[in-house]
Amino acid sequence: MKQSLPYHKIGVLMGGPSSEREVSLRSGAAVAKGLAEAGYDVTSVDIGRNGLTVPEGIDAVFIALHGSFGEDGEIQRMLEEKKIPYTGSGPEASRRSFDKLLSKEIFIGAGLPTPEFAVVGKGAENPLPLPVVTKPVREGSSIGIHIVRRADEWPAALEDTLRYGEQALVEQYIPGRELTAGIVCDEVLPVIEIAPAEGYYDFHAKYQRHDTRYIVPAEIPDEVSARCRKLAGEAYRALGCSGLSRVDFRMTSGGELFILENNSIPGFTEASLLPKAARAAGIPFPELCDRIMRAAGLGKF
Repeated sequence: MKQSLPYHKIGVLMGGPSSEREVSLRSGAAVAKGLAEAGYDVTSVDIGRNGLTVPEGIDAVFIALHGSFGEDGEIQRMLEEKKIPYTGSGPEASRRSFDKLLSKEIFIGAGLPTPEFAVVGKGAENPLPLPVVTKPVREGSSIGIHIVRRADEWPAALEDTLRYGEQALVEQYIPGRELTAGIVCDEVLPVIEIAPAEGYYDFHAKYQRHDTRYIVPAEIPDEVSARCRKLAGEAYRALGCSGLSRVDFRMTSGGELFILENNSIPGFTEASLLPKAARAAGIPFPELCDRIMRAAGLGKF
């Protein structure tokens, strides 16, 4: 099997300095195991706060980093400078995906549906009709996100969101259901519905609770599923992504879809959505890791 592999010695980059470090370590451990089962010689590389150091003899790397210095294009740029093939999107597509404001502007320019939004700073009044969602412009894993339903909730929500940057994205809240569509090597996978037991799909619901339901494939009309997958592919291409991605949506009771964001390096933990969608498409986890690894470096240098 090893003779047919495009690379043999793989470094799985995990950890990193962001607020999503612990999630990344779990993703990286799962990927390392999956790649080893697919026949690769795997070395786990815990990326700290001091930049990028790749062990000698590594042919290519699988990036399992989340958040800043993982999804924002910085590590991709450094790997290109070192001429090391890597998985996923290039520096610019990563930067566009990670920055929610840039993503929204690109979605609008491409004619893709996304909730109404504004950008505010410290001490600002709420610029949109309630309810709204406050989000850091450059964070992941639902960190710093709040749903504001009453005017008296606004100051605390804004203050917490601004802990993660000088600007906050304020977005129209779309009542309805949460959907997501993963993409692997340009193939859009089955749509998943995410149904938290209570509240919304925050960090706690993603990684610490065990009662969030994941319905795959989502129990939605075929035409809505087809449109969701089509929009996911269009968002992926509009941002210039490659290798893998996951596009998140809200769906109204009438079946109208709104793109929330694109995740250029989705999670690979036991609770993560991309592996669930891949399994539903008949792709076992080691094969999923292998497919992504085989696309590493294509067209990047």
